[in-house]
Amino acid sequence: MDAHGVTLACATRAEERAARRAGLRAAVIGLGGANGLPDGPVVSYGLAGALDGLPCGTVIDAVRVVDERGETLWEGARLGVPGAVPGTLLAAGGIVDHAAERARLHRETGADAVDMESAVLARRGTLLGALRAVADTPERPLGALAGAVGRDGRYDWRGVALAALRSPRAFVRGATDGKRALDALTAATRRWADG
Repeated sequence: MDAHGVTLACATRAEERAARRAGLRAAVIGLGGANGLPDGPVVSYGLAGALDGLPCGTVIDAVRVVDERGETLWEGARLGVPGAVPGTLLAAGGIVDHAAERARLHRETGADAVDMESAVLARRGTLLGALRAVADTPERPLGALAGAVGRDGRYDWRGVALAALRSPRAFVRGATDGKRALDALTAATRRWADG
């Protein structure tokens, strides 16, 4: 698939920057599509949380998107992103951060990772695929960083400060993991755009 013929639908400004570094068109739709959706064909793009087994920095080129009951919302061919692994995304209505909940969702749905935007894009019928990088895992959850982004996709600086104050070590670990995931996503996107 031609990477230049689609819009990468991102939840956050940081994800949008990763897309634009590769020279691709992107739109910030906010968490769960709170800002509205772009017209035309889209790719669900950004970060995700691993449900079981995938390490931070893994880039997923989805072949399926399921809901929390395991029902298929979208299924299709991979985008063809070099170095990305095929996988199933769980489109959740909220952040899933507890290890036991991640394990249950993996077991019940077969999904590899979770995001909050793929469902709204799949239901609209314009989703052509999903490209997501793992930023958090059951062993390395978001914790207090879960409140660091507002619904509109901008940093919530109060939430960032609270996360840093509550647990400085977890904050640094989460920020490092997020950067690793965004760097992996940017590199994969550049390979796809150049391909």
